[in-house]
This record gives sequence, C-alpha cells and structure tokens, in this order.
Amino acid sequence: IKCMKRILFLVLSVCAGLSVFSQKIDYTVNPQTQAIQQITIQGDANRMNWLLDTSGKQYPWVTSGYGWGVGHFTKNDGSKSKQVKWTTPRKVTLGQIVYQVEDVEITVNRSIQGDDLVETYTFRNEGKASASLSDIGIYMPFNDNYPDAETCVNARANAHIWDLGYNAAYVNVLQMGGKAPHLGVMLEEGIINGYEIAERDIRKGMSNFRGVMSLTPQNMTFSPGESRRLSFRIFSHQGGDDFYTQLLKRKGVYVVCDKYVIEKGDHVKLSFYAGEDVETVSVTCNGEKKECSRNGNQWTAEIFLTQLGENLLEFAYGNGKKTYASCLVVSGERKLLAQRAHFIIDHQQMKDKSDARYGAYMVYDCENDKLFLNDVETVSYHDRDEGAERLGMGVFLAKQYLLTGDDSLKKSLMDYVFFVRNRLQDKDFTTWSTVDHKGRNRAYNYPWVANLYFYMYKITKDGKYAKYGYETMQAMLRYFGYNFYAIDIPVSLGLSVLKEANLTAEYQKLKSDYLKIGETYLKYGTSYPKHEVNYEQSIVAPAVMVLSQLYLETKDMRYLDEAKRQMKLLDSFSGLQPSFHLNDIAIRHWDGYWFGKREMWGDVFPHYWSTLSAAAYYYYYLCTGDEAYSVKAKNIVRNNLCLFFENGEASCAYLYPKKVNGKEARFYDSFANDQDWALVYYILVNDNI
Repeated sequence: IKCMKRILFLVLSVCAGLSVFSQKIDYTVNPQTQAIQQITIQGDANRMNWLLDTSGKQYPWVTSGYGWGVGHFTKNDGSKSKQVKWTTPRKVTLGQIVYQVEDVEITVNRSIQGDDLVETYTFRNEGKASASLSDIGIYMPFNDNYPDAETCVNARANAHIWDLGYNAAYVNVLQMGGKAPHLGVMLEEGIINGYEIAERDIRKGMSNFRGVMSLTPQNMTFSPGESRRLSFRIFSHQGGDDFYTQLLKRKGVYVVCDKYVIEKGDHVKLSFYAGEDVETVSVTCNGEKKECSRNGNQWTAEIFLTQLGENLLEFAYGNGKKTYASCLVVSGERKLLAQRAHFIIDHQQMKDKSDARYGAYMVYDCENDKLFLNDVETVSYHDRDEGAERLGMGVFLAKQYLLTGDDSLKKSLMDYVFFVRNRLQDKDFTTWSTVDHKGRNRAYNYPWVANLYFYMYKITKDGKYAKYGYETMQAMLRYFGYNFYAIDIPVSLGLSVLKEANLTAEYQKLKSDYLKIGETYLKYGTSYPKHEVNYEQSIVAPAVMVLSQLYLETKDMRYLDEAKRQMKLLDSFSGLQPSFHLNDIAIRHWDGYWFGKREMWGDVFPHYWSTLSAAAYYYYYLCTGDEAYSVKAKNIVRNNLCLFFENGEASCAYLYPKKVNGKEARFYDSFANDQDWALVYYILVNDNI
C-alpha cells in the first residue's frame, strides 16, 4: 500500500508540473537556464520555497541569471581579465546540464540520493592553453528578506553560511519562524573560501533585502583538458544540534571551540567531529602544530594563544583536507573596556565651548584620527549625528563608572548629561537627535535617554535624574503609545530606581504603563508591526527583553510563556559557525551603509545590536535559571569585543562577505560610531548592571 501511494504521488507530481523527484528534498528548474528555481521540503506545513523567485515577480531585480546553480567567474589570460557568467545551457540530458563560456565547460550533475539532492559542478578547460579562473561564484539565492513579520515567520529563512569551512563548508538555513523542517547544504568535494552578496542598493529593498548570495570556490588554474570539481549535498534537518547530527550522518565534519575570544596567554579547547573514517586530526595555529586526541568520532586539543588579533586555526584531516576555526586574542577583556572608556572621554567628546554640541559624544574617524563633525554630505546625516545611537557611549560610561569608580568618567558624564537634557531635549522631555531639534521625533531615542538618566541616579543619588528618566519615558508614551517595540525599554532598571528614589506615584504610573506595553506585546504575539526595518532581530529581541522583565516584576506566567514562544524566532537569527564573527551572532546586513564611513551594504558580522540577543538571553536566564542562556549571552558579548581595539578605537561595523556588489569587503569600517552598546550589554550579562 505504501509503495502504491508513493507511485501515485510521483504521477500526481509530474502531472502537476512540479518535479519528477518526490523525495524529502523537492526541486524544480527553470526550463531556459536549467537553474533550480524552487526548493521545498516534503512535510513542511508552510511548503516554503527556500529560494528567491528568479522570475522578477518577487523582486524586479532578481531574474533568471541569479538562479541556483548558474554563476560567474573572471578568466585571466596573461594581462587580460574578463568577467563572464554561465546562464545558458549548451546541452541538457537527464540529470546533467552542460554550459560553456569561452574555453571553459561547466557540467552540472544533479541526482536524488535517498532524501537528499546532490549536485556536482565540473569545470573543465576545453582550450589549448592553461586557464586561470578567479572570483568564481555559484549562486544560491536563499529566500532571506523581510516583507513583513507574518510573511517572514511563515515563508522566509535565515541563511547561516560557514564560508571559511574550506573542504567542510556548509550553510545552515533556518525557517525564520523557528519551526522544522530546515534546510542544510554541505560541501562534499572541493574547496569554498568565501561568499558574495549581489543586488544591494537603496533602490533595491533597502534594509529589507539581504541580497543574492553566491558561494565562492577557490581560484582555479588548470591545463588543457584538466578539470576541477565541487559537490554539494542538500538535505533537511530539525534545527539546533540536529543540523550537525545530519552532517555527521552524511560523513561531514565540523569544529567547535569552547570560546572564540581569548585573553592573551589563555587556552582554547577545540573539538573536531567527523562522520567519515578519519584516522588522524592535527591543528596548526601561527606555525605551531598539535595532534588531536581521539575519542570515538571526536578529536580534542587545547592550544595556548599568545598572538594578539585574529588567529586562524587550521585543522588537517583525511587525505589532505582542511577546515578552519577563527579565534580572537585580546590583551584583556576588562582592559579593552577601560581603554575604550578613556578613548571616548579623551577623543570623542566635543570640547569646543563655542560649538552647540559641547559635551556631546560624537562619531570619530579612526582613519583620519579626528572627530567627525557631520559637516559633509553622507547617505544619512541622522546616523552620524550627536544624539540617537551615540547615546550608547553615555550609557556605557555610566555603567563603567559604577564598576570602576573612575572619577574622570564621572566628570565627563556630568558634561554629557547636561548636554542631553539642555540640548537634545525640550522642557517637556520631547527628545531629538540633534541640537537644532530638526528631523525626526524618533521613538528609539527615548528609552536610551531614560536609561542614561536612571544610571546617573545610581551614580549621583540625585533624585532629579530618576524624575528625568520617568518624564522621558512618559514623553515617549505620549507620542508613540504602547505598541512600539523600542530597543532597551528600562523595565527593571526604571522601576527599581523610582522605588529607591521614593517616587511612589511615578513608580506606580510607570509600572502601569509597562503592563500596558506587555499586554500589547501579548496581543501581537509574533505578528510584530513594521518599524524602521519591516522585520528584524532588533524587534524580536526587545520584545523578549520586555516580556522577561515583566515576568521578573510580576511573576505572571503569560509573559514568560510568550517570551519562550518568541525565543524560537530570536534563535533562528543566530548562527553557530566556529568564528568570533559568526558564533551566536545575529544576522544584520544594512548598518555598514547607514552608519559606516564606507557606506557599504552587506552582512555585518558582528554588528553590535547582536548583543540585544545576549540581553534577551540574560533576562530569560534570570527568569528560568537555565544556564545555557547565560553561556550564550556571554559568548555573544565576548565575540563583539572584536569591534574594539587595543588603542581604544572602535569600529561600528565589520563587513564580512568576500565581496558585496563586486566590491571587496572583509574590513572593519573606520567610523567609531554607535558600537558601544555592545559594551553596555557586556556589563549587563557579566556584572548585572
């Protein structure tokens, strides 16, 4: 009976024009390009297409030239270089497509093996001279974009790429709603050493479109008649650890470090897991090689790291295969915070009394070693101004003072808080981003200013700061009501400060307001309203932060239950690749454009707002006592320390992909702008301040 049902399903699928394959992974192809245009997974209640629609209907700029399996390369002939694409097949037979560009033949073989789709790409030099290919890209246009929350939760995916996996590269693609099944891609043969992003532009989805992704094999040079191969296996998994379980079942390998940011002279514990018959594994870092000890399918080692900066750990296994992990070595975590704090007060505070911004903390241009005065045209004046996200510097310094008692920080803060109250705010606590009070009356500014005031109360015990914090939150609610998902609404902090300051009426009113916000969040559930970006991690994380804090204040299980439900969505934003750039770091891909000096779109790993997930995990840990969330929170804030340098300078964004829109990336932007929020949450999860 089961056999008859399977045959009937095959017949119905063919008649419906779907796919001749009815395995766990189903796919259809574009009849002109033979690129895969749809991937679905049997049993998926959402029946989601994991790929962008390349017909131009979903996005006009995403057309058939970006289908899964077509691609591009640069052919280098002596002093000449030519960029080409393969999109039109020369020959198509069952399970095989042959493309030819110049003298290079690309043969794509596809087959269903068990429940998986297996693809092999063979590049062959058909010419009479040696061929050299660079900037090779194979398009894998994952459906990672943000129309609205409901669509995202039910029909969009977060793609987590481990591009420096080399022989063991992979992509873990998670449904944004957190429900299984999910998609996995593993490299079975060949070498991947990066990925690229295409079609990013202010006129092409702005911050709501991650772009078209392509994996980049290493450069190829081969003689006439020679070939190079890559092979991928596409499979489904249930999320979490099951992705790695499925890798091992398919003879894959992966690496885990116990931490990815290490203080100089400390050691990192490494674990290498293999599902294939691996006899020996060694790891090399900075020229030092160490053999790993084996226990079943796990190999382990400990390595002491003494070289400051990024340390690439190379694992050698199998027959000449390699894969990597990436760790950052710092002189000391607390030392970095202290150096950063003093850099801000020495170099990033406006000290010209003739300037209306006197006392403000401002953007610093690390490339030119000077304050950025925001007096030249940029893509977004308000993302480089003297208020808004720059308030993170003040909140960080206030927390750092509470930790250290450093009087130089307090002196600087007194000038800063005077500036905020008298230059950024009206008498009625309407809050602006600039001293001219022009532009947006922006909801996000209010809780940031309120946080600053509440911490200033803790520093000074002056009741006016507690009242300022309260009035600032009242102004936000006056303008924006109870349904805005503001970043870092000071629930526990604000209530504790008002109680300590004996502002009983204000305490009762603010608590009542917070409960109204909580009821709104419960009503919306995961149908979040659109904000400055339609749907993003920094909407979900603040929701979990508020819900968790409301549970801590009231013990009302409705808040904790809803926080737990939304945690699945928050988790799906974060990858587990073995690098301080990526491990537990949430996907963001627009901040380098709006906030950076280079004004470049593309994946920002890490971006400091990834620490909002750390704050959400931390508050959830306080609610549940689940240590796993505390560990994850500390991992996130520690990995974000890469944005801060030994001399106290900082970077607002690390552009992670190999290329974006054809331009080289993999750099720290030279603006020290708004990244100090990462240190705000570092202190929260490590010191409960």
